[in-house]
Amino acid sequence: MNVMIKNKLGFALVLLFAAANTFAAKPGPAAKKATADPLLPVAGLTVIDMPYDVGGTALLKWDVRPSDTPDVTYQVYVSSLETGGWIKAEEFPADTRTGKDIDLPFWAWDTSVKEHAVKVELNNYYGEAQSTGSLFHFKVAAVRGRNTAESEVVSVVTLSNWFRLDRMNNLVLLLILIVAFFWAVSHAKRKGLFIRRIAGLDAIDEAIGRATEMGKPIYYMTGIGSMSQISTIASAFILGEVSKKVAQYDSQIKVPHYDPIVMTVCKEVVKQSYMEAGRPDSYRDDINFFVSQDQFSYAASVDGMISREKPAACFFMGYFMAESLLLAEVGATSGAIQIAGTDVEHQLPFFFTACDYTLMGEELYAAGAYLSKEPMLMSALKVQDLGKLIVMVSVLFGIIFVGVGAWRHWDPFVQVILNMFKAY
Repeated sequence: MNVMIKNKLGFALVLLFAAANTFAAKPGPAAKKATADPLLPVAGLTVIDMPYDVGGTALLKWDVRPSDTPDVTYQVYVSSLETGGWIKAEEFPADTRTGKDIDLPFWAWDTSVKEHAVKVELNNYYGEAQSTGSLFHFKVAAVRGRNTAESEVVSVVTLSNWFRLDRMNNLVLLLILIVAFFWAVSHAKRKGLFIRRIAGLDAIDEAIGRATEMGKPIYYMTGIGSMSQISTIASAFILGEVSKKVAQYDSQIKVPHYDPIVMTVCKEVVKQSYMEAGRPDSYRDDINFFVSQDQFSYAASVDGMISREKPAACFFMGYFMAESLLLAEVGATSGAIQIAGTDVEHQLPFFFTACDYTLMGEELYAAGAYLSKEPMLMSALKVQDLGKLIVMVSVLFGIIFVGVGAWRHWDPFVQVILNMFKAY
């Protein structure tokens, strides 16, 4: 009896052990997937020169595969040698880096998510001199755990592209402005162009006339900027128009300078203005004179001249900093008509307080065209205004379209609008 029980228990243990081995050997879902989806090398790999660039960049493309899961990693290698010399340029998860990640507008690139697209900046590895015009080799390795599958080697020569299709939006805007400019020039020569009244510039004749009647000089300050600054260039242009009127009225003008180069340029400007007014005999070389290149020494010297001579009019046109109030306050106490203009916005409050008229920002740039009535200058001014109008209207409608697209979840439409406004 005991022997039979022992035999039955032994037989049961054998069956239990066999069942355990059977279940342990049975593959689970992950094992089935690994068997059904082995790691394969990338097929259909292509490489081209990156379009619309200055060279030195290659673009690799291959199809997205069902096996591109987050546990798979792609490694991109580059070499300039026929054999060996591989450098790992990129590494990323297999479910990323598709065509939609390439930063190009819709009219220059197909943002497909069905293929991988990877830019390789060769300048980062070989330098600008070697990366353009040379042959480079590429391969892509798919890595999962310890398994690696490499693709075939592909090659390309990177070149500089002569036309940037991705900047077509900028070209269209430029052509619109060019056409508008030539239309404005033609219209200005035939009928003239309207420019809104600028009170500070209309007062120039009044200030020069007052100085002529009182027999007192006019002081014109070009600021402390260099000749390369736009505000100083605009000031020199206004000085030419003011000098022309001074010559016509046979009045007296003095131009103290902070910068010797600006002084040299302004001498020629004033001399030319006197010649255009038909009064070259009235021109004197001491109209423009150098004072100091120290900011506050210059301000103190000019303040002393104004206090002693009591000019009838003072012009402050150009680039000014802390000396603006020092000059304008002394001019105001002397009883002079003061006209100021600067593009330094934090100095405008001081000119507003101490001067009779103040040109704000771009009014300083428009002053030359306003005073001379030259068709070319007026046309340039009108085209600038047209460009600003185009930008403002475009931005307004762009905001509306993007807002509506985001509200309605029209992602492709929003991307198209953003592409049109982006400078690539």
